[in-house]
Amino acid sequence: THFGFESVSVEEKEGRVKQVFENVADNYDTMNDFMSAGLHRLWKDELLDMTGVGPMAKAVRRRASTSYASDVAASTDDGAGDEAPILSILDVAGGTGDVAFRFVDAAGCQERAKSSRRDEVSVTVCDINPEMLRVGESRARARYGPGVMDDSRALNFVEGNAQSLPFEDGSFDLYTIAFGLRNVTDVDMALRDALRVLKPGGRFMCLEFSHVTNAPLAQIYDAYSFNVIPKLGEVVANDRESYQYLVESIRKFCTQDELASRIESAGFEGVKYTNMTGGIVAVHEGWVPIT
Repeated sequence: THFGFESVSVEEKEGRVKQVFENVADNYDTMNDFMSAGLHRLWKDELLDMTGVGPMAKAVRRRASTSYASDVAASTDDGAGDEAPILSILDVAGGTGDVAFRFVDAAGCQERAKSSRRDEVSVTVCDINPEMLRVGESRARARYGPGVMDDSRALNFVEGNAQSLPFEDGSFDLYTIAFGLRNVTDVDMALRDALRVLKPGGRFMCLEFSHVTNAPLAQIYDAYSFNVIPKLGEVVANDRESYQYLVESIRKFCTQDELASRIESAGFEGVKYTNMTGGIVAVHEGWVPIT
């Protein structure tokens, strides 16, 4: 396998990738600003729109409100309203919460946390790196207070490897991974496990740096990536090597069509991709077959 442009063993890659993200955890958003010239925020907003989480959450809450009223009228069980979530979202390699917070906000989970019942919407962040999770949970508590995590349980942080996720089969309706798949040691294994943890009819969505389709833009992007980003990492974060790896990892990752083929091979249906900003990034998506 590869660590940037280097050929390394599987064990070495896992250890070195872990070290990179431990190094950048406290400045992860700054890192993404460097990598994308700030555009990652717009790309993540577009990913949110493509998922439809906001409208889905509204529909789920209307249904749940009607069901809860019926249950209360028919039962005196103290556990009423503590059922499993109706809409379950998993964001993999999302340790600092940047994508998950968009889901929480779009679904209105902070307002919903004022109720005494468990939220009908659940957003789980899973990351292999405990430092990234530490930063994410700290940011979540500063942003939302204890309600969203401790009371309504709408937001959770779980340590786990994308290649062997610590969840039961068919647990989630939506699986997202943003700027994380290229750092996984065995991409195909991660795709198969994504299929496993999704429910029948569940949706997989991957936002990832990809391959620029416009030649003049590609030249500008390469010049920026190799000449500017590592230097910025050195000046701002005193860490040129981590940023050099991240640039190289993009160039070594598969093309849009190659990734679409690998997603299909993992067992997903209806696979397609959408380029953004001339192919600097792409969103790939696929659906779990309903059998």
